[in-house]
Amino acid sequence: MADLSVETIASLRCRVARVSGEMDYQTDPWFRARFKELIARGDRFFVLDLGGVSFCDSAGLNVLLGAWRQADASGAVLVLVLACVPETLRRILQMTGADQVLRAFDTVVDAEAVFGA
Repeated sequence: MADLSVETIASLRCRVARVSGEMDYQTDPWFRARFKELIARGDRFFVLDLGGVSFCDSAGLNVLLGAWRQADASGAVLVLVLACVPETLRRILQMTGADQVLRAFDTVVDAEAVFGA
């Protein structure tokens, strides 16, 4: 599970988490724990920047949906940024209908704009 990371920074509008590595059945527990910690911090708005994700299968998608459900249950808003990710991840989101729940933007700036000034 080398090269996995979730680095967070606070912007003016939200907390941005830059996600790197492969999101699959082997890394599922690691990412699930990181996202749970991130959401437990209590921030209201989150952007997951998936630009560093090199691969995502159904287990990875399940982790993303689980993070969205956890954020929603805590009253937070979670937005995904699908900048520079493999086309396969975009297709997975579309084919499964997950793109109806996990809003996607091309850049972090575009995603942050959803949260207003």
